[in-house]
Amino acid sequence: MKHLIALFVLIAPALAQEPVRYTLRFPQPHTHYVEVTASVPAGKPAIELFMAVWTPGSYLVREYARNVEGFKAVGPGGNELAWRKTRKNRWQVAAAGAARVEVSYKVYAHEMSVQGNWVDAGFAMLNGAPNFMTLVGAEKRPYEVKVELPAAWRTSISGMKSGSAANTWLAADFDELLDCPIYAGSAPIHEFDVEGRKHYLVNEGEGPMWDGPASARDVAKIVAEYSRQWGGLPYEKYVFFNMIVESGGGLEHKNSTWLGTSRWAYGNTQEAPENPAAVGERGTRRPSRLGWLGLVSHEYFHLWNVKRLRPVELGPFDYENEVYSRSLWLAEGVTSYYGPLALRRAGLSTREQFLRSMGQTIGQLQSTPGRLVTPVESASFNAWIQLYRPNENSPNTAISYYTKGDVVGFLLDAKIRKATGGARSLDDALKLAYTRYGGSRGYTPEQFRAVCNEVAGADFSAWFKNALETTEELDYKEALEWYGLRFRSEAPRGGGAPRIQTGITAATSSGRIVVSGLRRGTAGYDAGLNVDDEILAVNGYRVRAEQWPSRLENYKPGETVELLISRRDKLMTLKMPVVGDKPQSWGLEPKPDATGEQQARLKAWLRE
Repeated sequence: MKHLIALFVLIAPALAQEPVRYTLRFPQPHTHYVEVTASVPAGKPAIELFMAVWTPGSYLVREYARNVEGFKAVGPGGNELAWRKTRKNRWQVAAAGAARVEVSYKVYAHEMSVQGNWVDAGFAMLNGAPNFMTLVGAEKRPYEVKVELPAAWRTSISGMKSGSAANTWLAADFDELLDCPIYAGSAPIHEFDVEGRKHYLVNEGEGPMWDGPASARDVAKIVAEYSRQWGGLPYEKYVFFNMIVESGGGLEHKNSTWLGTSRWAYGNTQEAPENPAAVGERGTRRPSRLGWLGLVSHEYFHLWNVKRLRPVELGPFDYENEVYSRSLWLAEGVTSYYGPLALRRAGLSTREQFLRSMGQTIGQLQSTPGRLVTPVESASFNAWIQLYRPNENSPNTAISYYTKGDVVGFLLDAKIRKATGGARSLDDALKLAYTRYGGSRGYTPEQFRAVCNEVAGADFSAWFKNALETTEELDYKEALEWYGLRFRSEAPRGGGAPRIQTGITAATSSGRIVVSGLRRGTAGYDAGLNVDDEILAVNGYRVRAEQWPSRLENYKPGETVELLISRRDKLMTLKMPVVGDKPQSWGLEPKPDATGEQQARLKAWLRE
C-alpha cells in the first residue's frame, strides 16, 4: 500500500496539470494563414515558449519558426505583455505572475509536403510541429485543440481523441500533439473496421479518376495483413490522410499517416510497386495504383516499426536539436522491404510484380557508386546532412539507408529462414524485439542484432558487421538459393552492339545538353567533364538535344571521341573513350529448374 501511495503522490501532479489550450482559426484561408491562440498556464514572473525545429520521421532541421508572424501576449485583463525572442524558435514573455497568459500568432501555411503545413480556400492540412508552441519543460502537460471551421468547410479529423465539443481534440502530452496531424475541410471520409478498430481514409481531392470505396477496400486488406503479421492492432482508431493534390510523399504517425499522391494514381494501371525508399519528401514518381498502395503499406508498417518499436535514440524527442541514430536502415529500410511484400501477401500484387520491385531496389543499390564509400549505418547517422540535402555528387559518395536497408532486410529474412529450416523469419525477430523493446524503451543496434541471433539460433555477428558497418559488397547467393531465384540474364539490345555507357546524366531542354550528374569511375567522369558543362559537338559534328546520347552509338567500344563543350562560356575539347555497357540485370525471377523444396520456400515467404 505504501508503494501505491508513493506512486500516486508522484503521478498526481501530472494528472492535475492544467492543459495548454489552442484555438485554430482561418478567417481568410485563401491567404494561406492559420491563426493560433494559445492559453498557457503561467504563475511565474516570466515564461518561455518554444517551437519545434523538426518533426519526427523527417530527419532535417526545417526551421518552422520562420513562418510565424504577429506574435502577441496578453494577461488576464487583456493587458499586453512584453516579450522578446531568446533564440530562433523561443519567445520569452513577462507574465508578471499571471495564472494564465494568452499568446497569439499567425502561421503561413503554403507547403504541400508531409512534414509541412497547408491552408487554402478548400481545406487545411496541419502538422503539429509547424503550428504549436509550448512552455519549455512542460512537454508532459495535456493539450487541447479547438478548430473553428470556415463556413464552407464541413468537419475536422485527427488521430487525437475527440474532446467534448465538436472539432475539439485532446492530446495527453506534447509528443502526442506533434504526432497527430489535423485535417479540416470537406473531403470524402471512408470509414471501415478491421479487428473491431475504426479506420478512416480521408480522400481530399477525390474525383472521378479516384474510386474512393475501392481504395478503402484495398487499404483495409493492407491493415488486415499487418494485423495478422503482428498479432493485432495497437490502437483504437487510425486515420489515413490521403491528399490527392498532385504532390508526393508519406510521413508516419502513431495513429495516422499523411500521404501525398496524384489523382491519376488509382486508375486502372497495375504497375510494380514503387520503391518507398524515395517517396514523399523523398520525391514524387509517375503515379500507379500499386505505387500508391506501396506508399500506404510502407507508412502503415511504421506504426509498429518506428512509432512503437524504435531506436533508443528516437525518444524522448529533442525537438530543438538533431537526434542521431545508426539504426535508420532498420527503421526505414526494413519498412521499405515490408511495404511491397505485404501487398503480395495481401493479394494486391502478383508474384512477378513483387519480384520486379525487389530487383529494382537491388539494381538501384548496385548501380550507386556511393555504396562503396559509405556504410549503411553511417548513412543513417548522416541523414541530417546528406539524405535530404543531396547534390550532384551524392550518388558517388553516399547511399540511401532506405535502399540498402531494404536489401539488407531481404537478405536477413532469408538468412533467418535458412538457419531455422523455414520455421522462423524476420517477422518473428521483429515481433520479439517489439515485445522486449517496444513502447518507451527502445533498442540499441546491439540489442536488435542479439534478437535476430536468438530467433535464428545462429551467430550472425560477422554478417551484420559486413552488411551494416562496411562497404563490402552484399552476397545474394544464399538468399537466391534458398528461394530458388536468379537474376535474369540480359543480352545486348537486338543481339547486336552493346549500349554505350558514359556515366553522364544530362538535362536536355531548350535544345541544350547540359551535364547534371557524373557517376564516379565512368567514361565521362574520367574524361574530365564537369557538372554544368554544355556538350556542343562530338568529333566535330554538332549534336542536338534530341540526338544525345544516341549519337555515341555510331562509335565502337574502344574508340575515342572528342567532345566540344562550353564551360562557363569558354570552349574546350575533351577526349572520352567509348565504353560498351556490360549487361547486368538485377531483375529477379524463379529459376526454371527450382526444386520442389525451393518452390515451397518461395510460396511460404510470399504466403501464396
